[in-house]
Amino acid sequence: MGTQVRDQAQELLTLYERMALVRRTEKAAHDLFLSGLVKGTTHLAAGHEAIAVGASAALRADDYVFATYRGHHHTLARGATPEECLAELMSRATGLCRAKGGSMHLTKAATGMLGSYAIVGAHLPMAVGAAWSARLRGTGQIAVAFFGDGATNIGAFHEALNLAAVWKLPVLFVCENNLYMEYTPIADVTAVARPAADRASAYGIPGETVDGNDVVLVREAVSRLAERARAGDGPALLEAETYRHFGHSRADPATYRPAEEVERWLKHDPLDVARGQLTELGVPTETLAQADERVRDVVQKAVDAAKAAPGPDPREALTDVWADGGAAWRT
Repeated sequence: MGTQVRDQAQELLTLYERMALVRRTEKAAHDLFLSGLVKGTTHLAAGHEAIAVGASAALRADDYVFATYRGHHHTLARGATPEECLAELMSRATGLCRAKGGSMHLTKAATGMLGSYAIVGAHLPMAVGAAWSARLRGTGQIAVAFFGDGATNIGAFHEALNLAAVWKLPVLFVCENNLYMEYTPIADVTAVARPAADRASAYGIPGETVDGNDVVLVREAVSRLAERARAGDGPALLEAETYRHFGHSRADPATYRPAEEVERWLKHDPLDVARGQLTELGVPTETLAQADERVRDVVQKAVDAAKAAPGPDPREALTDVWADGGAAWRT
């Protein structure tokens, strides 16, 4: 194996292990939900891992990321630990937001993960604002907004693209098109074939599609568009085609999806795609097994630590909510 191929294999192995970590952490979240240790619901991103991991690998550590309520994968890809995330889902004091965010609001500002948002499309204008701030400060940072295909029919999507284009801001819009807006096929209610990319031209910005289950292709596309934004050439829109392995949320059995469609997409699992690429690069099966074992060990320790963590202190209920730590100003 030549030096170039060896370096390529090592880089891809790192990306594979990160995707495996996301997948197994979400599996743990699912199991904890079924056992009653995670309240409410969860929106799993199993099948979307290549988008978060590939994109994050192409970004700088100080870039800004905004995601949807299906944001576990982005939070982990941007540096949050499985323990922090699982503890938050279990309403523990050691959680990312000290039990105030839960599954749909994972946030880690220190790593540029500026939140998961439950209101569809609401974070796109916020990403525009973050990009404007970066340009005013001259930091060279960019903002990236990840959203689902359903958000392309929301007014905030069009408002955000328009303003970003007018001001030529360093922001990248990434649509995770998994074919369904909750329970409705996006194709049934959208006039264009590609709900995100086909609309980019209306705002005079580039619109591209990429195989969202190929981590290498995602990394390459985001890297190119990110550098374009840093160079002052303005925003771009990337539509990553993918598929969620489960229903919209844990309450959704997803029986509305055709069996042959599900089978076809499961055969294009992002982890399997990466495994195949690693095998072609000459990486031994044993090496992949060792990576999987490391992931299993990390996630199991995270589960154990989250279970053992204390619950939140009621005295902190209003901290991090209002600027002065209390709500007295409201009265």
